[in-house]
Amino acid sequence: MEERRYRRDDAEYEEGYEEGGDDRGRGRFIRRPRVCQFCIDKTVRPEYKNVEVLKRLVTERGKIRPRRQTGVCARHQRALAVAIKRARHMALLDFGSARERVR
Repeated sequence: MEERRYRRDDAEYEEGYEEGGDDRGRGRFIRRPRVCQFCIDKTVRPEYKNVEVLKRLVTERGKIRPRRQTGVCARHQRALAVAIKRARHMALLDFGSARERVR
């Protein structure tokens, strides 16, 4: 007998796999589609003056969060990096963490 191979868009495959059709009993993780927040909302732009927006896209230690975490498209991620760097030079954002270093 020939073994049937399932494609991702096969309805039977999707139903069985989501319901725990896997031998180990795990269901399938369904990731929601990521959409760039700057592409959706045309009024919000990655500018150095939007400090509230930039703070959400920077870690506590002051690092710029990557695209895979924020869901921003490549074009806006590049503009975002420039805006964060400008905001740092204008002293609107911190370069590093705000915690004190004790020696």
